[in-house]
Amino acid sequence: MGASSLSWSPSPINSTTTTTATAAVSSEWTMRNFSTDFDRPIQFQSHEEEQKQDVQPEGGGGGEEEGEEKARYEWDFNLVTVVSSSTVGAISDTLGVIEFDPSDYLLATGGIARKIRVYSFGSLLPHESSHDTQDTTYLDHTRACDYYICTPAKLSSLRWKPNTGSRVLGSGDYDGVVTEYDLERRVPIFERDEHGGRRVWSVDYSHWVPVLGASGSDDGSVQMWDTRCGGGMCVSAAQPSASRSSVCCVEFDPNGGSLFAVGCADRRAYAYDVRKMSAPVLVFHGHRRTVTYVRFLEESMIVTAGTDGCLKLWDMGDARAIRTYEGHLNSRSFVGLSVWRNGGLLGCGSESNEVFVYDKRWRDPIWVRGFGSISHDNGFVSSVCWRQVGENEATLLAGGPDGVLQVFVGKRKSPSFGGFAHSPTI
Repeated sequence: MGASSLSWSPSPINSTTTTTATAAVSSEWTMRNFSTDFDRPIQFQSHEEEQKQDVQPEGGGGGEEEGEEKARYEWDFNLVTVVSSSTVGAISDTLGVIEFDPSDYLLATGGIARKIRVYSFGSLLPHESSHDTQDTTYLDHTRACDYYICTPAKLSSLRWKPNTGSRVLGSGDYDGVVTEYDLERRVPIFERDEHGGRRVWSVDYSHWVPVLGASGSDDGSVQMWDTRCGGGMCVSAAQPSASRSSVCCVEFDPNGGSLFAVGCADRRAYAYDVRKMSAPVLVFHGHRRTVTYVRFLEESMIVTAGTDGCLKLWDMGDARAIRTYEGHLNSRSFVGLSVWRNGGLLGCGSESNEVFVYDKRWRDPIWVRGFGSISHDNGFVSSVCWRQVGENEATLLAGGPDGVLQVFVGKRKSPSFGGFAHSPTI
């Protein structure tokens, strides 16, 4: 077929050392492009076309401003909580996804451990009143989480279903199955297996028509479904790439509009209207490698992440690239992307085993923090998630391939602080 897809790159497991074991699990969250035609090179566009694309100016006719203002470091972030496993050598705990519920009080995590953990946010901040201190609290997963649900397959995606009072959580897994769980009874209540057994990378729910869900898969399709239909019948579908490149991310407009966006292995992102999915309404060209994540930032802007090691901010009016953010390392792995809409901050992981925060106004990172749980050679940050509350205080969670969950709390500096020019690295 010659289509582009994504696969996990296995590495040998040496059970004698925790470091090697962790590296083996890290490979579960690492991807590579491949062709089924005996590794025939994938031809999405000619080299000349790609060169032209790479030199196209961003920001309209004049491109990005050469004299763009340098980033100001207006936030102080501190590591307040570390949650880890007490089991020595626990190698099957990669956190591939972290999701807050609509109330921002509950959060769920999932990954290759075949387990959904649900936490009350308050349990992760036992000393919430002492954020001004530099003290870090260390907790164990078994004591910190409220409960967990075992799943039949490794998980790649989680999303809370709207209008269910945080009772229903949807998941997509490596076996190509979409499942909804009733968290009150802790049982599955809905299941659909319509992607031909190909891995489901991403699931999301419409905020415009909350009964609609969507899933993107290695089969190259985005499928829209309604749980009220028997067996979750597909009510609409789209194939963004003619070569059936993997669909890595699906996200509906969180403001309740009819648009949703997808990121694909063909190096493009697409926006569709749920009312007419025969063709995308916008195509975003600019990434040089797989687009792994897409997030709505504002009503007229989206952010994408790619394995070309950059994030891009786009204008939804004309699919124009406004700004490119660079600093983190990302060439092979899913390292997470989350946006804090209240403060205009972007968070992502890195294959340097660090957490990066960007301000939407500046291309350089405003804060970088080493994850510190495992070495730079064997680790990377595999998931991040902002809590969508507040304006002058931000909360960012990050997870890694060793199952460690870290909670960072940031406070906006006073304008009179006078320290905005110092290094972003902590």
